Order: sequence, then structure tokens, then C-alpha cells
Amino acid sequence: MKVILLADDPGSAPAVAQWYFDEWCRESGRYSLEQVRQKVDAAASRDTLPMLMLAKDQHQLLGAAELKTYEMERYPEYQYWLGGVYVSEHARGQGVASSLVHEAINRARLAGMKHLYLQTEDLSGGLYAKFGFKKVHQIVDKGDDVIVMKLDI
Repeated sequence: MKVILLADDPGSAPAVAQWYFDEWCRESGRYSLEQVRQKVDAAASRDTLPMLMLAKDQHQLLGAAELKTYEMERYPEYQYWLGGVYVSEHARGQGVASSLVHEAINRARLAGMKHLYLQTEDLSGGLYAKFGFKKVHQIVDKGDDVIVMKLDI
């Protein structure tokens, strides 16, 4: 498995957009599939945010994650975010999410980011706690109980 940028494999954008839509938007109606596709396409960058990373094995897409800015309006002081961490059902439990998070942290470090934030519905912090993210808030966001976590880089 390797982690690459969407910018280096733009043909994966429709699959990632479908994952994101199905996971976070279909039931809520928050965004249409086309709107999600536009957001994914906008993250096909090598050196600016948003930047979407892909986990692939040979030619098979396994997962995705994104570095972005200002994810939550209620926290305008939190600039850099990790989001959209998604692993396809057939690849779960194989370390794909860990590889994506590790790559995102490395890219954040190389870009000189001092802090990285995320939100998760896993109120224990799960995988992110293992990487050193600490809970800073527990809130209801868009109807979901989430925690906001921070990593000092």
C-alpha cells in the first residue's frame, strides 16, 4: 500500500466523492453528490490546501483523507484540519486509516503547521488518540455528537 495525492491520480475523484457523499451527506442532505464532487476536485493539490491523499494498493483505491483549513465555523481560530478520513469497507482493519493519518501529520509538519485539528464521532478519540490528538471540545455539530481534537505538531 502507498499513500499518494489525488493530484497524482485525479481519476479517483469520483469514487472518493461517492464515499464521502454516502458516508456524510446522503442522509443529512447537507450536500448533493455534485457539490461533494466539486469539493473533492478542489482538493487535487500538491502544495496548497485543501489537499486530498489516497491510500492505494496497486490500482485499487483503499481510502482517503484530507488536509484543509477552517472546517468548523464555530472555531474560526482553528486553522488547519484533518478530515474526510475514510476507508473502503473491504480494506478496514488493515492499517489504511493509520497510514493516511500518518501521512497527513507528516505533510502538516513539513508545511510548518503548529497545530492540527479534527472532529470525530468516536467520542473515545479512537485512532486519533493513538497519534497524540487530545480532546479539546465535545459538542453537537449538525445533529451529531462529536469531539474536536488537537495535535500539537
